[in-house]
This record gives sequence, structure tokens and C-alpha cells, in this order.
Amino acid sequence: MVFGNIFLGMGISIFKFAGLGNDPYSGMVMALADRAGMQYANLLLVINLFVFVLEIAFGRSFIGAGTLVNAFFLGYITTFFYQLWTQLAPPPQHLAVQIPIMLAGTVVTGLGVSMYQTPNVGVSPYDSQSLILTRRLPGISYFWNRIFTDAVCALVCFLAGGIVGLGTLVSAFGLGPVIDFFNVHFTRKLFGENEDIL
Repeated sequence: MVFGNIFLGMGISIFKFAGLGNDPYSGMVMALADRAGMQYANLLLVINLFVFVLEIAFGRSFIGAGTLVNAFFLGYITTFFYQLWTQLAPPPQHLAVQIPIMLAGTVVTGLGVSMYQTPNVGVSPYDSQSLILTRRLPGISYFWNRIFTDAVCALVCFLAGGIVGLGTLVSAFGLGPVIDFFNVHFTRKLFGENEDIL
């Protein structure tokens, strides 16, 4: 779970470094933070607390140590890695470099989400929303529920004046399958006794 959150923070920072738009939830928080004149990590904590209320109401079984680690520390992990990348190199300005970096961010983010969800020790307030929908709407797969929640965040990001670009679209429509791929082919094999957190 801890390593999963570290990979997730790293993935979010890679998206930001690529400059083509972040994953929808992070992009939304970044846009709202700019509007409010707050630091990303601090606003992320505030928004997570609000979404946590929904998790308490509808998905208590998803709450655990992982929920707290993600809600309280993910923003600061992301900030740490982003500052590291910018110290190593300036943000890329050409699509030929930005696109591979963005795709790397998609893979790292998907791996991170899978790794911290599968041990079943709590998931983030935001990620719990797609899991709650999957549990309560058995006819709709996690894939489609994840796309729905990400699309809503992308819309809010756009309306708040944030960057909604190629990276946002790839995350909104591609992150769910990447998470599912790692769930099936990698992470669940490490936790045979916890194969289905839904």
C-alpha cells in the first residue's frame, strides 16, 4: 500500500512534468488550487476530507490505513517528485518528448493505484467512488465507473481553467484499463488471499 502511494505520487508528478494535462482528479485539484491561491497539496487534503464523508457513508469497507496515507500524504509525495524532476531537467517543450513522458505517467499511475488498492487496507476517498459505484451497480464494470468519475473531474478542471489536454484524455479513457491490467496480471498475484476487493 505504501509503495503504491509512492508510485501514484510519482505518476502524478510525471503527468505534470509532461505538461499535457494531469489525470482528471489531480488536474481538477491543481486548477482549483490555482483559482484559490492555495498549494496543491494543501487543497488536495481539504477536498479529500469532503470526499471522505461519502466514503464513510457508502463505502466504509474501503476505509483503512491506505485511506489515511493517501489522503494526508499523496499531495506532498507528488510535490516532492515534481520538484525532483524539475531539478534534473527543465519541463519538455516538444511533443516528441512530452508524449512518451505522459505515457510513462499513465503506466506508473495505474501501477500505483493497483498496488495500494489490492492489499485491501483502504483506498483513497476519490478512488473509493468508482469502487462504490461498481459494488452498488453490479451491471456496470469498474472500467466504466472509473471513466465516469474521471470524466466528471476533467469537466470541473476545464471549467476551473485548468489544463485539459492529451494527458487528461489518456487518463480519463485509458487509466481504468491500465489499473485493471495490473490488478489481473501483477498485483493480485502478490495477494492471492485478497484477489477481489469489490
